[in-house]
Amino acid sequence: MAGARVMALAALCALAAVAGARVDPLYSSKQVLDWSRQTNLKLQNYSLTEEDGFLLLRRPEEVARRKLLERTRVKKKIEPVQQDDEALVKLENAGIERSKAVDSAVLGKYSIWRRENENEKADSKVRLMRDQMIMARIYSVLAKSRDKLDLYQDLLARLKESQRSLGEATADAELPKSASERVKAMGQLLAKARDQLYDCKAITQRLRAMLQFADEQVRSLKKQSTFLSQLAAKTIPNGIHCLSMRLTIDYYLLSPEKRKFPKSENLENPDLYHYALFSDNVLAASVVVNSTIMNAKEPEKHVFHLVTDKLNFGAMNMWFLLNPPGDATIHVENVDDFKWLNSSYCPVLKQLESAAMKEYYFKADRPKTLSAGSSNLKYRNPKYLSMLNHLRFYLPQVYPKLNKILFLDDDIVVQKDLTGLWEVDLNGNVNGAVETCGESFHRFDKYLNFSNPNIARNFDPNACGWAYGMNMFDLEEWKKKDITGIYHKWQNMNENRLLWKLGTLPPGLLTFYKLTHPLDKSWHVLGLGYNPSIERSEIDNAAVIHYNGNMKPWLEIAMTKYRPYWTKYINYEHTYVRGCKISQ
Repeated sequence: MAGARVMALAALCALAAVAGARVDPLYSSKQVLDWSRQTNLKLQNYSLTEEDGFLLLRRPEEVARRKLLERTRVKKKIEPVQQDDEALVKLENAGIERSKAVDSAVLGKYSIWRRENENEKADSKVRLMRDQMIMARIYSVLAKSRDKLDLYQDLLARLKESQRSLGEATADAELPKSASERVKAMGQLLAKARDQLYDCKAITQRLRAMLQFADEQVRSLKKQSTFLSQLAAKTIPNGIHCLSMRLTIDYYLLSPEKRKFPKSENLENPDLYHYALFSDNVLAASVVVNSTIMNAKEPEKHVFHLVTDKLNFGAMNMWFLLNPPGDATIHVENVDDFKWLNSSYCPVLKQLESAAMKEYYFKADRPKTLSAGSSNLKYRNPKYLSMLNHLRFYLPQVYPKLNKILFLDDDIVVQKDLTGLWEVDLNGNVNGAVETCGESFHRFDKYLNFSNPNIARNFDPNACGWAYGMNMFDLEEWKKKDITGIYHKWQNMNENRLLWKLGTLPPGLLTFYKLTHPLDKSWHVLGLGYNPSIERSEIDNAAVIHYNGNMKPWLEIAMTKYRPYWTKYINYEHTYVRGCKISQ
């Protein structure tokens, strides 16, 4: 009977198709069978379909046409989705490539969706918890917007638990024992949230908003960090201040005959190796002298000319009286005793006496916030006002009987014998220095204002810069070419700071333009005060390493991996050093 019912319905549909009408199929079996006999149709090539409650029998060509239309409609729906998927894949691939370029520790293998996590790295659990917290924040916003309040409350609760567990931890060893359970619980909750709330577009929007907010925070924190690092760089640590005060007191308790250094006859002997060191930091100066002598092949032939200010004159003398540099010669002078160095002769001193300069350095643009002050604080660094910093332009006046002298900054460490520098032929130039330019970095246009016609007419913006810190000066050529006069000319023209902003390197570039002989880079490696990426081999092979930048080795902000190169030349068991609590 069931088979007859099916055949009857088929016959009825065939009749309807032939007649071009739709017939209600709800007839008795007898009626349907009677009609099917009357039609005498062959139904095997027809297809039975149902539309709006009616049964229809379609011709083969009609069925084929409808299938083609259906495939076309489905394809039109799929194509935009595929395009979106392709765009998403491209974005993901770009993100993967960017992540490969990040200079960070190798990431552990984990997924924030896994309920169980395998920790392969020392900080993999810490990073997993941070990622879980990011996703928990996103899903909590989505849960609240979709009125899934129970899930929202659960996410907030787990988020607080993770925050408490994570705290300030940077490695898995610093996490509490309960951290593993909380990671597992958070993973389970995130999996639940994903099942209920996952919306790629919404999550992408939330991540983009979080990224933008984080970027703004990073920019603000960078400004604050710059300000604070500059503030730290221009301060003297308590221990070094203590050392200077104690040494000063003891120096002035000495009788005048005990304040004299031996071998004064060597000070003007041009056949010896002479060094110029200008510093107000006792500990830093001691490292320069100690490292030079300890690496010298013939220490007795080395002569150190040390100039300091009135405040540190006693301390500097006392330190080297107590700690003489072996067989080498040393002499300490006070820059304030150079009576010829006055405002009528020296443009910098004259400019510092002007009201405009005092306003610029001490009063102008006082910042109201940390970030606002970051760009201005560097201009008020005391080193730019100290004549110790500008004394390098008066070497023949300070040492009139010397032919050559090696100038050293007080933030360097000597690692090899330097006497080879006296044998370098400067080819008629005045200054022997290591160049610092790469393809474009540290060229003249970085330091000088080439919009000023005085600069643009006289100098090449692509000329290579060089470094102060370790410079061999030919004082005979200096006098012939009137280097100090050239310096005075440019310093006078810069009274309103239109040629350069600050420091002694820009006027040095102008003064020694086309008068500088490039030394081999292994003589002087720079950047230990700001660049964390210097190769170990480059440092070890250098004759002199230079902590130029804010992160000086005597400051707490110094880079830890570079500090041992400096501290190895300090005796931390010394009575004065230990008494002032200066530690390694």
